[in-house]
Amino acid sequence: MTDRQITALEGMSSGALKAEWQRLTGTPAPRISPSMMRLALAFEWQSRKHGGLSRQLQQKLAQLAAGKTRTSEVKAGTRLVREWNGVTHVVTIGEDRIIRWNGGEWRSLSEVARTITGTRWSGPAFFGLKQKAGA
Repeated sequence: MTDRQITALEGMSSGALKAEWQRLTGTPAPRISPSMMRLALAFEWQSRKHGGLSRQLQQKLAQLAAGKTRTSEVKAGTRLVREWNGVTHVVTIGEDRIIRWNGGEWRSLSEVARTITGTRWSGPAFFGLKQKAGA
């Protein structure tokens, strides 16, 4: 996506913007104003060029849109403590963002929660980071 392509969006009619959306995405154009369509097209072009949103950000946006739950962010240096079946488990988030528990390094809190409980758990829910939106 070049600056020239983004600038060209300014001169496009509503019909041309809708046609470009159809060509680019293969879906009917959303019912939005031409100015919003210009923003949407510029975003689409740029996300295709640069790889789009991360999985984590997509999940966060979906959660916010649903409005049912809210997950607190885990910052480097955080210690999470949870008791399970009489055993206290301490998880630390290193400055390098690696999750450490029980002498090992883990990719996600959900992996840790699954290992502790033996069942599939949302790691953020297990460690008290995920709450209902009204709470």
